[in-house]
Amino acid sequence: MNRPFRFLIRSLKFSNLRVGLNFKTTKGFGGLIAAFMLLATLPGCQEKDPSMTIGAIYNLTGSQKNLDIASSEGAQLAADEINAKGGLLGKPLNLIIEDGETNTSVIAEKTAALIAEQPDMPVLIGMSDTDVTLAAARVAAENKRLFITSGATSPLLPKEVPDYLYLACYGDNVQAAAAADFAYHDLKMRNAIVLYKEDMSYTGLLRKYFETSFTGLGGEIVLSRGYKAGSFAGAVSGLPGTDFIFLSASPDEVIDGVRALRNAGFTGPILSGDGFDIGAKWAELPNESNVYFTTHADVDADNTSAEVVAFRAAYARRFPGQEPDAFTALGYDTVNLVAAAVTKAGAFEVAAIRDALSTLKDFDGITGNISFNKGSQIPVKSVTLMQVDKGGEKFIREVLPTNVPAP
Repeated sequence: MNRPFRFLIRSLKFSNLRVGLNFKTTKGFGGLIAAFMLLATLPGCQEKDPSMTIGAIYNLTGSQKNLDIASSEGAQLAADEINAKGGLLGKPLNLIIEDGETNTSVIAEKTAALIAEQPDMPVLIGMSDTDVTLAAARVAAENKRLFITSGATSPLLPKEVPDYLYLACYGDNVQAAAAADFAYHDLKMRNAIVLYKEDMSYTGLLRKYFETSFTGLGGEIVLSRGYKAGSFAGAVSGLPGTDFIFLSASPDEVIDGVRALRNAGFTGPILSGDGFDIGAKWAELPNESNVYFTTHADVDADNTSAEVVAFRAAYARRFPGQEPDAFTALGYDTVNLVAAAVTKAGAFEVAAIRDALSTLKDFDGITGNISFNKGSQIPVKSVTLMQVDKGGEKFIREVLPTNVPAP
């Protein structure tokens, strides 16, 4: 039979290399054999990919991008440094970052797809908010994979996804206790108004823990008022007198919220949590210096610690012209935390990594000293106190609160 034979291969994937080939021959299967001989020389066809893969789901677009782009850059920097030192257990580290688009459906779909494409991948990392973290972590747990969130601070997360979801950051109850203690003992404030964004887990929990902590110290909550996204006009109208305001807002609303309070005539201190760590965005309020917030680390240029100086220099080489922030440091620490657990475990396998992580002590990160008590999926670590200072941020001190509300 001498009719032409056509053989078409579309988008075959070999070790992340997609290949499209179109072979035509009039001499039987000779061309087909030649085609497979050619494919056999491509990377990934001769042996299994030797790298160790960590998946990362970060919201590089949408309302969470200001936090997650920074964290993803820190994660990339850590992976680069690990590979420059020989990788993990002698193998290259392959960090695959997917954009969750700040959409829980997209996040769940991309998490599932990444696990399907990387069946030997035991760990995923990412996210800076509770709701989006759950979308990824639940899929990871269903597939018996660990998920380590770099910045989602809800202490309820481990109960939502037992055994598989760990935090690389402190819980909201810890940072709320630090803020309450600072307001009561340092600023000598005795009564507060609490304004919080409704329908968001982070802002609701932070508000609850702050109120519990502040009243536990002897302070009084004069008013606790929720508001819908963007509706600051109603939130700030008719406020009674108070020493200070605790504003539990999402990062994209911080500038508008502070501006609305000042325009309404409130001149006293405004306090909040790590959602206020918005870096260069404070330049939009160049005269503001009466705002305080808790966060994960001080990585500004005036921090002279050897670790922060080295971190900033490495970041500048990797991302020229950009400034790192606390969420950059969280992403960086999360990848290095995984690497430390893998090294301690001596294996790239879920159970071994989980056992190593749950007993990891005194990991020296940019965001502080990190330890896990056995049975806990939230680390023990300090909180950084910061002050907004004329369009910038100024370090106050690090604290490790002791009177912390239960999750």
